[in-house]
Amino acid sequence: MRRLLVVAMLIGSGLAAGSARGQKPPLLPEKDVAALANELSGETAKRNLEGIARFHRQRGSQGFHSAAELVAERARAYGLSDVAILQFPADGKIFYGTQRSRPAWDAEVGELTEINLGGPPVCDKEKIENGKIVLNTECEPPYEQKIASYAAEPVVLAEDSESADVKAELVDVGDGTKESDYAGKNVKGKIVLVSAQPGAVQDLAVGKFGAVGIVSYAQNQKTAWSGDDQNLIRWGHLETFSEHKTFAFMVSLKRARAMKEWLAPGKNHGIRLHAVVKAGQHVGNYEVVSATIPGADPKLKEEEVAFSCHLDHQRPGANDNASGCVTILEVARTLQKLISAGKLARPARTIRFIWPPEIEGTVTLLNARPEFAKQIKAVVHMDMVGGGPETKAMFHVTRGPMSLPNFVHDVAWAFAEFVNEESYKFAATGTAKYPFVAPEGGKEPLRAEYSAYTMGSDHDVYQDSSFGIPAIYLNDWPDRYIHTNFDTAANIDPTKLKRAAFIGAASGYFLAGLTAKSEPQMVLSSEMRAMRLSAQMTGHILQVEPAEQQTLNGIFTSYISGADESLQVFPGASKAVPSQAKKPSNKQNISELVFKRSATPKGPLAVFGYDYFADHAKAAGGATPKLLSYEGLWGAGEEYAYEVLNFADGKRNAQEIRDAVSAEYGPVPLEMVVEYLRALEKIGVVEQVK
Repeated sequence: MRRLLVVAMLIGSGLAAGSARGQKPPLLPEKDVAALANELSGETAKRNLEGIARFHRQRGSQGFHSAAELVAERARAYGLSDVAILQFPADGKIFYGTQRSRPAWDAEVGELTEINLGGPPVCDKEKIENGKIVLNTECEPPYEQKIASYAAEPVVLAEDSESADVKAELVDVGDGTKESDYAGKNVKGKIVLVSAQPGAVQDLAVGKFGAVGIVSYAQNQKTAWSGDDQNLIRWGHLETFSEHKTFAFMVSLKRARAMKEWLAPGKNHGIRLHAVVKAGQHVGNYEVVSATIPGADPKLKEEEVAFSCHLDHQRPGANDNASGCVTILEVARTLQKLISAGKLARPARTIRFIWPPEIEGTVTLLNARPEFAKQIKAVVHMDMVGGGPETKAMFHVTRGPMSLPNFVHDVAWAFAEFVNEESYKFAATGTAKYPFVAPEGGKEPLRAEYSAYTMGSDHDVYQDSSFGIPAIYLNDWPDRYIHTNFDTAANIDPTKLKRAAFIGAASGYFLAGLTAKSEPQMVLSSEMRAMRLSAQMTGHILQVEPAEQQTLNGIFTSYISGADESLQVFPGASKAVPSQAKKPSNKQNISELVFKRSATPKGPLAVFGYDYFADHAKAAGGATPKLLSYEGLWGAGEEYAYEVLNFADGKRNAQEIRDAVSAEYGPVPLEMVVEYLRALEKIGVVEQVK
């Protein structure tokens, strides 16, 4: 209990330290902060966002290419160097590390129309009566109502749909992911109505039971606002590599409920649909836009600090993720202008800007261009950074995984905390030196959160142990409109864009200029880092059994030490030589097993549209490791698996890996960790150290 009391005192000290610092800008000279605050424009970012949001930006598509051309044109206009749209072939066969390249997908037509079934008879407009041709008034034309149009709203056609021209009855099969959903229902030659994502049902519905197409009303990620707006249409996906090609349309919950009511047992009603699709996969390219601001130091300019986002997603995809893309574009414009004008010194390191397709584009880039992975020392990644009040979004500065302790997250939080303080002061009093408010934006305080690592974007790729590049992750969550037709530019707040741009620009510029000659900063000290993390540590300690508490405390202490070391290494100091793994004894138990990640393949095992582990484990045979479905106190299977592999460094034994992931996500049985490591060994991802 004494340890917990000390931690509580540290929390209080941290809060006091934040208050004592007041409004003085951190890390950068105030003139640099003022220059950034004055030049960054939320309105310029939003105008660019409105341009990108016009395109349906699927991988390898014409819409993505148009968005890439827009970004490249703006980057050239802003005076950036080395502007290029890099292209990497994608045909479904080529592998880039753990990413099986997905063929490009384009669509031209996608229309779903309801046509009458059991309604008035179809007949001619004229008839013969008393030997004369007269107008037929006794019957009506066929009933038709267009339900979905790709031309009007591209999100209605699921990604990876294939061409079709089908007239068929609609059959409600509920969720559609279990064989029992089809019991007593004949779906052969028909279209199925499902609540699951199309990709989750296509092999069963189409492959096994013979359906010809899918209509889905899959809902968004669960939040407090789920179901409040029944007009939302969710972005849908079919499985890229399924043998059972088909088409799928997405409809709103409101439309689906009306269909289900009409199809309900006992009503003797039916729905007949006409689906016309002209779409399909084809050999294409992953496209990645890249540009730089060259560094000034003869040696350090070969190192880079990168700004990243992801340019793909459905139209409009305003917050996810046109917002991140235009915000790093605004950072690029601002830094280039201020450096060219002499208002900011050119930093020692080169600053690079990257606009890829999400995850698969980044995995591809770092594997196809390994010099990028070697040169990039830190990343500022932005994915959803502009959500206004209507989206219910909370802004997060997200730390890295515990397998990669690093000081860069402290840098980002120092600037975010400064924006929190200044924006709150302005909101509460109407006066602040740095309110960070855009003329066309809101005036609410930012209220950014310093959050533990969460997965789900390109920062996972950079921080994977294949590359080990620390990434600052700036993101909104929740967002009630993510991945839907309502993720529009109207919901984007220019003030939020300006604030995210400042946090990112200040962080990246500071890191690009950090050298061995830079003065020590109190905000980056070990003591301050301990204060910031103590709240999380205390919360975790209180939730575990006494036997786990000391282990957890040791893991957090080690994490802080690792971040301290990263601060020493980043400017160019030598890294401490790691201890070698102990040689296994003849009577070794499973806790002493030591595994090391293989040099290839590089990248996370669960990437976009392809699961490297599942595919290769299936070929190798064997049961699915229990870890993949494990639910811990603060994480689940995917998170555990990601970090177990990251911790497999050839030095930690299985017990130490188990303890590390237990501190991060909650206690997990050692046997599950070893079973997963054995499964990784079987497919060549890790090897046991002998």
